[in-house]
Amino acid sequence: MSDQTPRYKRILLKVSGEALMGGDAYGINRQTITEIVAEIKTVVDLGVQVGVVIGGGNIFRGVAPAATGMDRAQADYIGMMATVMNGLALHDAMRAAGMNSRVQSALNIEQVVEPYIRGKAIRYLEQGRTVIFAAGTGNPFFTTDTAAALRGAEIGAEIVLKATKVDGIYSEDPKKNQQAVRYDRISFDESIAKNLAVMDATAFALCRDQKLPINVFSIFKAGALKRVTLGEQEGTLVYC
Repeated sequence: MSDQTPRYKRILLKVSGEALMGGDAYGINRQTITEIVAEIKTVVDLGVQVGVVIGGGNIFRGVAPAATGMDRAQADYIGMMATVMNGLALHDAMRAAGMNSRVQSALNIEQVVEPYIRGKAIRYLEQGRTVIFAAGTGNPFFTTDTAAALRGAEIGAEIVLKATKVDGIYSEDPKKNQQAVRYDRISFDESIAKNLAVMDATAFALCRDQKLPINVFSIFKAGALKRVTLGEQEGTLVYC
């Protein structure tokens, strides 16, 4: 097998909205989103089919003070709209990088983005287009982690890659305890037993039930996404 032969043919990449902030307090840092897209492009250039679920925390953080006391469902819909904005920004950055992508929204906003249609999304992936899934699941009370697990299962992804600011899963918060141990591999059952916060409970249970492995890694570590896709040791793999 060639060193550049991907281990996975189709992946679901979860990128948090906070990752787009870079060093800013909120919003989208153009340099950061350009660097993230460059990392994704290295994988697409290998022939890997990539679906992306994007969060909205970077935008919602800016309106969070006004959401204090707001009805939870209403606040969640605001968060979903934030993911659509991030999806459009990601799409534009991909266009600038010479990539072919599509944005599909779980909420109906056809003047701006097309609605999520599973069969259409799969066709886009088969055509080599990166598909950005926005607006979460389209339902309040569900996180974008759950959206990532759901879309990953629906499109037949072989793995969910959770891109974060840390380089894997630790026994404790490494910022609070420098003696915290990072796991290279850990099973779903062991993760539950150790009460490790890999994803929210709904997302984690869905991945476990669908036998969909999860790899947690740092999107800010150059080449990390490509190494994960090639099957190299990077971050933490949660396996069945």
